[in-house]
Amino acid sequence: LFRRFLPATAGAGALSVSLTGVLDDCFCDVESIDVFNNFKIYPRIKKLTERDYFRYYKVNLKRPCPFWPDDGHCSIKDCHVEPCPEHTQAANTMSDMTECEQAEELGAINSTLSNQSKEAFADWARHDDAQDHFCELDDETSPDAEYVDLLLNPERFTGYKGSSAWRVWNSIYEENCFKPRSVYRPLNPLAPSRGESEKSAGGGHRLSLCLEKRVFYRLISGLHSSINIHLCAEYLMDEGWGRSVWSPNIQEFRQRFDIAETKGEGTRRLKNLYFLYLIELRALYKVAPYFERAFINLYTGNAQEDGATKDLLLHVFNEIKAFPMHFDEKSMFAGDKMEAKTLKEEFRLHFKNISRIMDCVGCSKCRLWGKLQTQGLGTALKILFSEKEIKNLPEHSPSKGFQLTRQEIVALLNGFGRLSTSIYQLHNFRHLLKEDR
Repeated sequence: LFRRFLPATAGAGALSVSLTGVLDDCFCDVESIDVFNNFKIYPRIKKLTERDYFRYYKVNLKRPCPFWPDDGHCSIKDCHVEPCPEHTQAANTMSDMTECEQAEELGAINSTLSNQSKEAFADWARHDDAQDHFCELDDETSPDAEYVDLLLNPERFTGYKGSSAWRVWNSIYEENCFKPRSVYRPLNPLAPSRGESEKSAGGGHRLSLCLEKRVFYRLISGLHSSINIHLCAEYLMDEGWGRSVWSPNIQEFRQRFDIAETKGEGTRRLKNLYFLYLIELRALYKVAPYFERAFINLYTGNAQEDGATKDLLLHVFNEIKAFPMHFDEKSMFAGDKMEAKTLKEEFRLHFKNISRIMDCVGCSKCRLWGKLQTQGLGTALKILFSEKEIKNLPEHSPSKGFQLTRQEIVALLNGFGRLSTSIYQLHNFRHLLKEDR
């Protein structure tokens, strides 16, 4: 598929990506992760997220941005400061308006749901309400929260770019992230760092921050890289025969990850993707006992479907358990108890603030996937720091010490599925680029 739709410009210059060897802050190498993910995890997690339990995600896409006015502007180049209604006077040319309207259409949510699915959701809610939940999320009880079929709304390029998208990422990096002092991030996070080599950036990255803050930064950077890879791999290249053609865009990939074009930042961004993958992989490893209990049911009302879904999930857990190289979270928040408690709370609040920024994303489809992946990462962090509670879970009954809501479970597995897919797509990009040198 990648080969078939490779853009004609793909061979124009070889992409330089140095991505090998051991990752910082853990004892795992890129090559081992590639083999493990692409041959064992990716095919299974893809099948799992296509099951009914995981394909429907309840989300509130109508919450207003809490940090700046939600202007609803189109973010396509040359018209991103103007509204996109049909009869705007500010559009400079007809092509500008066409591009704006296209971005609005591509970013729209397909809210199609069968009557059977809608009836099932009410049954799901009754089942979930009867469970002994650890917490309740605002979005789940809001009248504006609706189920969305993720398979009908794939994460791919929507035309959402320009100052609106930059403002979201800039706010995350500059105001809400423990950013190493050596890393300069301009307003456009995709623009190269100024005069900074990979070596000096990496050194500053390691020396200027403690492990916890370094981990936080790498998680956000890894999430950003994963999202960008999805958009590059599923890019609207052309429209022919009345149909949209979605295919890899090598030039977009080069802009974000090529060593020369990013002045060394591209490699670190990709390594942070692998680091995030290991963090969420570790969370799944830790939470396996929660799901292995016999009474835990991934409920959809179809007993045969539910049993098959749980069997597939347990198969994924077995593969993860067999992987020998995991991130060791025990070194985090260690030492002085008061300092560790303060730092952990700071960590939690920063992440919570980033999750709120997702309500400022101007594209509905981008907001959907941003909220899902952010909640997935938040759930992974909740798991990693609930080890004692998970170990003390009763075998045959729920416990108030640790619970996961349906939304957390769906976000956790779909979020990890997105990371697995991005590593698979990255492997294909690198293979194609070698062939076209």
